Amino acid sequence: MKPSEKFSAYKLLFVVAIIVFALDQLTKTWIFNNPDLPLDSYFYPDSIEVIKGFFYIVHIGNEGAAWGMFSGYGGFLALFAFVALFAIYKMRHSLELHRKSMQFAFGLLIGGVLGNMVDRLIHGHVIDFLDFHFPFSVPYLLPDGRYPAFNIADCGIVIGVFTYITLSFFSKPLVTEEGEAEDSGN
Repeated sequence: MKPSEKFSAYKLLFVVAIIVFALDQLTKTWIFNNPDLPLDSYFYPDSIEVIKGFFYIVHIGNEGAAWGMFSGYGGFLALFAFVALFAIYKMRHSLELHRKSMQFAFGLLIGGVLGNMVDRLIHGHVIDFLDFHFPFSVPYLLPDGRYPAFNIADCGIVIGVFTYITLSFFSKPLVTEEGEAEDSGN
């Protein structure tokens, strides 16, 4: 198969991944270069209040993964991201990436993984900037009502994984004449 045929077979995946990656890196570049948002600007006046008491733009350097887990292991997390991307490539057939819906899900995921991996390699941490404060608390999850800051890449990863899981539950295999299961999804 020619490289152009390989690209066209996974065109939606590449387009979605590039869009998520580009949006992520553009927003992080703005945050990084904004003099009004110094690193670790969690509170007023060093944050931008978008919706009073609820939504803020901040500049946080997250050296870990989600919720700061594995903080200080940025190199390991970047390596893990690379291994995950390689695994997706090697398992593309069993992950059903020939289906457009799966390409969309994995395009979101891959764009997000690449965005955060680039941050770890360039800055030594991931730039998080979307900060929400809720008027209620949830024990162990939101003890003070504040959701941990996140970014566009994180959105792509979460939505991509959720989409993949949802699609996996609703895919119905068809039985071919040879008795082999074949997926009916697009």
